[in-house]
Amino acid sequence: MKDLYNEVCYNCSKLVTHHYSTSFSLGVSLLHKDFVMPIHAIYGFVRFADEIVDTFHDHNKQELLDRFIKDTHDAIGQKISLNPILQCFQDTVNKYNIDMDLIDTFLKSMEMDLDKTKYNQAGYEEYILGSAEVVGLMCLKIFVEGDEKKYLELKPDAMKLGAAFQKINFLRDLKADVHLLGRSYFPGFDARNFNKETKKEIEADIQKDFDAGLRGIQQLPRKARLGVYLAYIYYISLFKKIQNTSPEHVMDTRIRISDSKKYMLFIGSYVKHSLNLI
Repeated sequence: MKDLYNEVCYNCSKLVTHHYSTSFSLGVSLLHKDFVMPIHAIYGFVRFADEIVDTFHDHNKQELLDRFIKDTHDAIGQKISLNPILQCFQDTVNKYNIDMDLIDTFLKSMEMDLDKTKYNQAGYEEYILGSAEVVGLMCLKIFVEGDEKKYLELKPDAMKLGAAFQKINFLRDLKADVHLLGRSYFPGFDARNFNKETKKEIEADIQKDFDAGLRGIQQLPRKARLGVYLAYIYYISLFKKIQNTSPEHVMDTRIRISDSKKYMLFIGSYVKHSLNLI
């Protein structure tokens, strides 16, 4: 009967993925079937932690996050949880030997969102490490299926890809972060003086991360390559759209990729993968 319980729990994380991110759902759907549910488990865990610090403004966020952290540790240590998101997450963590320090580093970045609103360079790098780079490494642990040599080989590029995705999120979400949450992640960022020069500096840094990330994607096991490549193509498209948007408009609007464009990217990525062009 525990198999049935696990199936229900994994389906809960799958539901979370589908409701929160159509683009991520598309990417996951292109992974080998062995990876689909474990990646949903990672996403569900990350998304719920993020919800605590970004959404539950009428509740004691510190208390909720502390409880979530404790429940996470208990679930992984005891290999069971009545929280369906944590149940499938702990099952994935234990199955793929995901390092606890990756999880704790991620949770620390969530704690930073509770009271930190501006970042210097060191804080910016620490936040990106926890909020994005280690999440990429959790996924990489799944993709290499126990091949530690491959994991260590791909680790630097996987971290760069995660950093690129997160920095794009920062640009895309400037309006909400600055005006609704009172946050600015980019070091020394001043919304009143966000101009073309500042924007180009940020974009140049992101491009370097993307270049390293693509190199890593090309070396991924074939079972994982197509899904991760689609995520890369989606973010590159979003990046190009942001590059062609004025700083003023980036500050005032959440830049998006239409659903029809997402499906075109899906088809193009699939064709490239089929022809072994990735």
